[in-house]
Amino acid sequence: MFFDVNIWTVFAGGIAAVVIGFIWYLPAIFGSTWLRLAGIDTADDEDTKNKMPQLVLSAFIAALILSWVMSQFALVWGAVTVGSALELGFWIWLGFMGPILLSSVLWERKHVTYAAINAGYWLVTTLSIAIIVSLWK
Repeated sequence: MFFDVNIWTVFAGGIAAVVIGFIWYLPAIFGSTWLRLAGIDTADDEDTKNKMPQLVLSAFIAALILSWVMSQFALVWGAVTVGSALELGFWIWLGFMGPILLSSVLWERKHVTYAAINAGYWLVTTLSIAIIVSLWK
């Protein structure tokens, strides 16, 4: 079962997560609001700008892990249709991402809009990855 997945679907899921994140957090979409609510000032943050390739690579590796794990769940779940893939993605999001994101509001005192922006990103991402790894065999 460990290698019963198409590695290209895992790779495609990782790419999809990074692309979705790039679009989701554009300043014209949610990026400006997210930065303000996170308390991040990018105007003077040369260190972050210099580390951006490292940060993107790390995010991609994390997305590959998520995609691989999701492909394992898809096998066990028997997700082979768009509907079953969306169901899988939703339950993964609700059961794993949801509680973690809620804790940022409860314990880290993050603004609910901040958490909602992140929750939306993770919902779209998990649904997308679920579709990719479930339908592309």
